[in-house]
Order: sequence, then C-alpha cells, then structure tokens
Amino acid sequence: MLKFYNSLTNKKEIFKPINKNKVKLYTCGPTVYDKAHIGNFRTFLFEDLLKRTLLAFGYEVIHIMNITDVDDKTIKRANDSGKKLSEITKHFTNLFFEDSLSLKILPADDYPLATEHIPSMIEMIKLLINKDFAYISEDGSVFFKISNYEKYGSLTNLDLSNMKKSNRVSSDEYNLDNPQDFALWKAYKNDDGNIFWNSPWGKGRPGWHIECSAMSVEYLGKHFDIHCGGVDNKFPHHENEIAQSECASETKFVNYWLHSEFLLVDGGKMSKSLGNVYTITELFSKGFTGEEIRYIMLTSHYRSKVNFSLKKQHEAKMGIKRIQTLKSRLKLLDSSSSNSYPDVKKVFDKTLGDDLDTPKTMALVFDWVRKLNIELDKNILTDNDVASALNFINYFNSIFNILSDDFDIPDEILKLAQERKIARENKDWTESDKLRDLIDSKGWIIRDDNEGQKLIPK
Repeated sequence: MLKFYNSLTNKKEIFKPINKNKVKLYTCGPTVYDKAHIGNFRTFLFEDLLKRTLLAFGYEVIHIMNITDVDDKTIKRANDSGKKLSEITKHFTNLFFEDSLSLKILPADDYPLATEHIPSMIEMIKLLINKDFAYISEDGSVFFKISNYEKYGSLTNLDLSNMKKSNRVSSDEYNLDNPQDFALWKAYKNDDGNIFWNSPWGKGRPGWHIECSAMSVEYLGKHFDIHCGGVDNKFPHHENEIAQSECASETKFVNYWLHSEFLLVDGGKMSKSLGNVYTITELFSKGFTGEEIRYIMLTSHYRSKVNFSLKKQHEAKMGIKRIQTLKSRLKLLDSSSSNSYPDVKKVFDKTLGDDLDTPKTMALVFDWVRKLNIELDKNILTDNDVASALNFINYFNSIFNILSDDFDIPDEILKLAQERKIARENKDWTESDKLRDLIDSKGWIIRDDNEGQKLIPK
C-alpha cells in the first residue's frame, strides 16, 4: 500500500489510481535557458524516486515531463545572445538530458516542447474566453479572470477577500502576495524580437502556466493521477494550472499533488554571488559521482529541506560502500537462484510506501546490512539466504539506484576469489597467493579483513 502527502488536501492519503494498475504522472520539466543546477535536480531526483517506487509496487507508469522552451527567460536569453530561440533551447535541453543520464534518472515517456503545442494552448484559451473565465485586454493579451473561479487559492490556501479585481500580472512568475489575474496569452512587444506566434488576438506567445495545462491534458487527459514539482511551483504555477484546467474542462484536474522542498547549500540559499550554485558537471569536476549525488538527495525526505554540502561526499561514499561491499560478499557465495526475498522487504515496502520515507527506509537497510554481515562472518547463511539477500539488494537498488556499475564483479573474478577462499580454508598459502596475484593482474584488488574477502576494482 502506498500513501502520499497530497498538497491539495494537506494530509497523507492512501494512493488509489484512477485506473487500477496504471498511473498517469506529469512532472514540470526544466526551463531551458541555462544549465540546470543541483537545486533543480533535487526535484527531478525526487520524481525519479516516486516513479521507481510506483514501478516497484507493480504499477504501469505513463510519465510526461514538459520542456519549457518559450517564456520570459528563454526569450531574453535568445535575444541577448543574438541566437535563434530554438538554438538556445535545444542546446540546454540536450545538456539537461546528459545530466539526467549521468544521475541515472529514468527517462519520461515523452518530453513535449511548449513551442510544438501552441495550437492546443490557443484552443484552451478560446474555450476559457467563451466560458467567461478569461478576457482580452487592450493590447491583445488574454488574462484569466480569477474572480470567476471560486476555488482559486485552494492549493496554497490564499485569502483572496482583499484582492483587487482590476489588477493584472503579465510576467510568467510572481510572488505569493501578488495573486492577480494572470496572462494566458502575452501580446507581442518589441523586446520579443522575432519570437512570436499568430493568434485570434494578434501575434504574441503563450503564458507559462497555460503551457503545462494544455500539454498535460493532451498527453494524459483532462483528469489524471499525480502532478509533481518543487514547492516553489505551488504558487503561482500549479495554482494557475488548476484554475485554467478545471474551468476549461469542468472536471477535477489532478488527484494527487506532490511537492519537494527546497535545497540549501551549507545551510543557506543558493546564490551566484556566493558561488554555491552547483551544476552537475561542476560537482563531477569536484570528484562526485552520480551515485553519490543520488545518495545525498534521496536519503533526505522529499518534504524536508536538503542541506547540500561538498563535505557530504565522504558520507555518501561510505554509505554506498557498505551496501556495495555486502553485495560483493554475497556474490562470492552465491551459487543458486531464488525468487524469494528476506523478511526485511516487507518492512522496507511498508516504510518506503509511507510517503516515500527514505530516511527511515535507509536506516532500516543499513541495520539489515549490519546484521547480515554478522551472519556472513558466522557462516550461518544458507544458499537460499544468500540468493534472497541478493534479490533484495537488487530490488532496493532498482528504486534508489545508488550502487555503482563499476562494482559489478565479472564472473571470472568471482570464480577466482572463491577458489582463493577455498585455498585459504585449506591453508594452501602458495595457491592463495598465486590466485591473489592473478586477480590483481586482471584489475582487481582482493583484501582480507574481519568481514572476509573484499574485491575492489583498481
């Protein structure tokens, strides 16, 4: 059973998809005017965890992530650079995909581009105008009339009683204390250069919020299961998505809204002036691996602020190594196949299923690792115990994906290590040394300690 904290109701709810075994998931993707930073990937990694958990629990997941390739920021970046909008956005989209791959994030089923779905946006805006939820301003912009939507503010608990009805906001983003009518279509201005599309109201381009509404409905339908994003997306973006989507379709938009908290760096906000806005490439240049970044992000609860620090790399490295070493020890002994799992899996599923409680889940896993190492030292595990333990580690890693592929030990090396283990048990030190040297020549170091043999790539 899965339970999620629904931002719309502000409580944990048992997850019940609209269709029994199929989940429709929409996640707000990057605005491709610059390289995504570690704060952005805090959200994308949470969404990857959510998706992997749904898959592990047996659901089919249809995942759509949009690419915002036209908004105030992308237009400014293109015009400032003197390059075409598509040239700028394609470049940063490709960098986003490269970073996602390096962090082992599962790809979405589709990545719709805003610029390729403007006809759908225009149709939704026309529908909102016809239903008196939107109006055309003097300059040809179109604004959503939030006073006509009684439920506006339900996601963020806004008090609109003192709101001035005449005020309008033309920018794509605005502050929590500024909930006025927002732009669905933005009339062309000279600052836009040659970036515009034709519409019934004149040339211009869509507002940011209508983009996600139109694309999510086109790919997932008017009513779907889960919508995700960072907590900074709740207002105005997601609040506006709900308003315009439900007014257009006259049905509930999304059942479950999940939001990840902010990322801090060394206890404070990220700031370019402080030099702590790290991209994934920059972290790799400082020695981080994708697995270590995943570990730091995923061992904090998604609804709690993550305090990222370069100093956390060592903690991540050691945590990963504990599980990786256990897997290596088990593989040295594994000679059977089994479809079974140890009892820990039931507790693991229950803990993770409680709103993705990764801190408690990881504590459970490390406690299990400690106990299993003790049992390995005592040589009391059966072949089935070993096989089922490996199954659980693989199951765990299918969700967290923090174990490095570099540690996957070739069968040839495992066989040589097993032969050496037997030689040492028989006190055949000459054969043991010979096998150690052979293993070393093939790029692996074998070490003996209180936990037994350990294989480490050179």
